[in-house]
Amino acid sequence: MKRLTTVAALLLFLPAAMLAKDKKPNVPAVFGTATYVYVESPDGDFFRPGLYPADRRAIGDVEDALRDWKRYKLAVKRDEAEIVIVVRKGRLANGRLGPQVQMGQPAPPGQSPNQAPGHGPGIGASGPGVETGAEVGPEDDMLRVYMLNPDGKMIGPIWNRTLTDGLDAPGLLLFRQLKDAVEKAYPATTASQPGKP
Repeated sequence: MKRLTTVAALLLFLPAAMLAKDKKPNVPAVFGTATYVYVESPDGDFFRPGLYPADRRAIGDVEDALRDWKRYKLAVKRDEAEIVIVVRKGRLANGRLGPQVQMGQPAPPGQSPNQAPGHGPGIGASGPGVETGAEVGPEDDMLRVYMLNPDGKMIGPIWNRTLTDGLDAPGLLLFRQLKDAVEKAYPATTASQPGKP
């Protein structure tokens, strides 16, 4: 009877073990074949004026981590990449309060700036003031990965993770999760990857 129980347990366990062995990695194949990667935030790239400063830092930190990894090359333009990594620092509410400066045209000769509408330090009736703004969003950091189709449109996300403080340097836990998954699914080869023409 003991032998029959052991055989029955093996018959139940063996298919599950075989399925686990044959299970494909949860990392799409593009991670194994891509050469060029581009990093941005949902609001734009590193150089976009007005980009949330924490998102700008996250872009720079992920780019530095990619350089250290040496598996992929950073694309200068998004349309040159096969993979686009989109990062966003978490924030429940973000406020902005600061000076507003408006530039106008010089006043025509013989008129003071206040006498010529649309000229002088301010345009129209408004002048120097205070700029305000607010942004609300998820409190967890986000790292998403997209593929680009030949038309330059993003497909995906093919990888999507969020984590509280997951983009904080130097740990970059979200990036490390992606890197570990890619290395496990597609171990780096000793031969160098071909360059993009």
